[in-house]
Amino acid sequence: MEKSKLTDPFEKARLETGLGEMNDQNDPVTMLLRHKDVRKSAHNYKTFQSGATPGRIVIPSEVDIRDTRQIPFEVDPPEHKDYRAIIEPWFRRPLQAEYEKKLTAIITSIVEHALTKESIEVVTEFSLPLQSNALTLLINSDASEAETWISWGTHVFRSEGEALDGDKATVLYDYIENQIEEAINSPSENLFTKLVNSEFQGRKLTKEEIKGIMVLTFAGGRDTVINAVTNSIAYFSEHPESLQRIQKEPEIIGNAVEELIRYFSPLTQMGRVVTEDTYVCEHAAKANSRVSLCWASANRDEKVFENPNEIILDRKINPHVGFGFSHHNCLGATHARQIMRILLKTLSNKIQSIDILDYKENIEDLDQFKRKVGYDSIHVKFNPKTI
Repeated sequence: MEKSKLTDPFEKARLETGLGEMNDQNDPVTMLLRHKDVRKSAHNYKTFQSGATPGRIVIPSEVDIRDTRQIPFEVDPPEHKDYRAIIEPWFRRPLQAEYEKKLTAIITSIVEHALTKESIEVVTEFSLPLQSNALTLLINSDASEAETWISWGTHVFRSEGEALDGDKATVLYDYIENQIEEAINSPSENLFTKLVNSEFQGRKLTKEEIKGIMVLTFAGGRDTVINAVTNSIAYFSEHPESLQRIQKEPEIIGNAVEELIRYFSPLTQMGRVVTEDTYVCEHAAKANSRVSLCWASANRDEKVFENPNEIILDRKINPHVGFGFSHHNCLGATHARQIMRILLKTLSNKIQSIDILDYKENIEDLDQFKRKVGYDSIHVKFNPKTI
């Protein structure tokens, strides 16, 4: 089997019942597997809420390691709209020409460095530095901050073995609190200062609200971007013809990015808490129980996507939910898309082929399902194009 292939463990259950079940730290989750049910429930915030106990909608639940509400991720309308209005213009900056130029320089440097190595471990030596250095642009912080963020590893709430780790969360919280104080005392042009000077419904944002926004900024686009980049490297290693096609047909890069996000679904699922007794797929869901919007299953729904288990770089109709759906669609999607677009363009221009030397898969244990989400490690050799 192809090393880069991600199978669909949800297919049988999706076709038969549309549901899955998993136990998450004694707080059970009913998984919604069909595209239509995932989108419908994501849109229905009154019945399936995000504004529950902080950390409860995340799977695995983070209620035992944090009490800071991530904003606007864990807030429902109408407040969600007001919070989002504060920061959405900032998160649209990746569309600016100067931002794109700087991001291109970062990614080009990382690719060129990889070309000097006999081998490179993609997760920690390529994807993590790429994500962290790109984040300095999003926050508009000094480039040297990336080294601190790299030292945290691929996940800010989990330690080795993917176990939730309260000590790691404390490291992030302390860092953010220090940065907020610095923004108050020594204002700059970064996101921290922007938030310190921002208002919500006619008042200044509190420190706790700023902290919640920044926790989301650091945590929300970390392992997901790393998974997307790493899985794409693995795919192109086994499909060099796809890189060659992208170079010859750069007009398909946008479609290719959407297709890679659909196929790899860097975030498997996200939870919601049920506000009242209801039904999903003819299955009773009790108030205060949890359901998951399983993006990874929805993105392979055979009733929506033709040949869903194949990567079709120029797929024309692609209503994937890899960046979420409805009002809670990913705030960092513009940034992530720019990373992927520039990465594909850079790889296609500079890389002839990629050799996989060894790898260890990252398998999520979802009780009823086992899903490959990416790699714990993958060593490759980048081979340059020759003139």
